[in-house]
Amino acid sequence: MSQAKAGDTVRITYIGTLTNGKMFDSSEGRDPLEFVVGSGQVIKGLDSAITGMAVGDKKDIAVPCDQAYGAHNPDARQTVPRTQIPADIPIETGTKLQMQTPQGQVLPIMVAEVTETEVTLDANHPLAGEDLNFAIEIVGIDAA
Repeated sequence: MSQAKAGDTVRITYIGTLTNGKMFDSSEGRDPLEFVVGSGQVIKGLDSAITGMAVGDKKDIAVPCDQAYGAHNPDARQTVPRTQIPADIPIETGTKLQMQTPQGQVLPIMVAEVTETEVTLDANHPLAGEDLNFAIEIVGIDAA
């Protein structure tokens, strides 16, 4: 039976949980997650855990935040005057928005806080600073 290696396309089913046990994502009810091992399409800690696994193998892995979405970066939060946000853009706490960098890159952001005069925007990934756990099963491997 072949084992997954860099360059192979794999399909996995998974359940992702935080260290407190709260589920943040799952492939249940969806197609398996498909990606090329070693390509950077998924977080580093998950990608590296796949190497050497075969179809049918199951594994529980713990991924520290530095191999997932990184530490929470306080510099990725910015407070702007409320008047700088166009009136047709919703600015409730928790609203997910997109902004464009001067280089044209689209950046997902979230409204972190709203006051009478200011809006705090957060460009951190929602799972930044979190250690993650995955229960995975390899359901397919296409050799490179």
